[in-house]
Amino acid sequence: MASPTGHTQPTPELIFETLNAYQRTAALKAAIELDIFTAVGEGANTPAALAKRCQAAERGVRMLCDYLVILGFLNKEAQRYSLTPDSSLFLDRRSPAYCGGVVGFLSSPEVIDAFKDFADVVRKGRSRLPGEGSVAPENPLWVEFARSMAPMQIPAAEAIAKILKADAGEKWKMLDIAAGHGMFGITLAKHNPNAEIFALDWPRVLDVATENAAKAGVAARHHLIPGSAFEADFGSGYDLILLTNFIHHFDPVMIELLLRKVRAALAPNGRAVTLDFIPNEDRVTPPRPASFGIIMLAMTPDGDAYTFSEYERIFRDAGFSSNELIPLGPAPQRLILSRK
Repeated sequence: MASPTGHTQPTPELIFETLNAYQRTAALKAAIELDIFTAVGEGANTPAALAKRCQAAERGVRMLCDYLVILGFLNKEAQRYSLTPDSSLFLDRRSPAYCGGVVGFLSSPEVIDAFKDFADVVRKGRSRLPGEGSVAPENPLWVEFARSMAPMQIPAAEAIAKILKADAGEKWKMLDIAAGHGMFGITLAKHNPNAEIFALDWPRVLDVATENAAKAGVAARHHLIPGSAFEADFGSGYDLILLTNFIHHFDPVMIELLLRKVRAALAPNGRAVTLDFIPNEDRVTPPRPASFGIIMLAMTPDGDAYTFSEYERIFRDAGFSSNELIPLGPAPQRLILSRK
């Protein structure tokens, strides 16, 4: 039987790769900060040209770029570098799909600190971050999240718009809970000119969503509900309530409590739209959704990567009549459509 690295004989390679993984993080973070990928895309494709363009030492640039080739972020031929398809689309600042800004959130001190003394986290079975961890009220981490992560959510938001047939133009009243950057509600509103979106989040986070709504041309149909999802008055009569990348932060009791509030706010034929990292029942596949559980262990007191059977039970206990699991193609998340 082959090992995880593909070898048929035991090897310590995976051990060393994992213990040295911080080097990969540091290299990619440096490349984004130095704007290496944009420079290569613009034609500065030798160490000397890159050193001049990025205002860095030629030796440093050469060593960094060679390592990026090894990692699969750059190609190299005849001492010249070029972008891979992924780097061209996501890491060249000129691309509309540029997502290098995610480094601001993913490498933030709070996220990194959550994994310090991880053995102690495992012993306690909960985050070692102070208070309520990442779900603490008014946590400034979510402002950084909103500013950094919006581009990464656009493919999933577009997929949801297609699944919900937003282009049909039905009159929709939508509530976006824990809206963050607001891109899910904003994307639906862009596709549907008859949609009104109510975004709920902490006030400083809503500032980011408001900026994004203005850029998207939907500001007149974008309304704000500042506060906590567990305390704010939702209002009623919603055709859609969005729960995107949110309820995994809580235990089943708190999720059910929130879902009962969500169900009460829906119109008679309304639907709850949940986007989340949902692993298979074995909890180890697919890798990306299954790995999300360890992030919840590090950053929250009680969150988890819940399977569909767990979510379905919670939704039904909250009173929802049906729940449909829908894949989103290459996106690591899956969608749950729940009817009142």
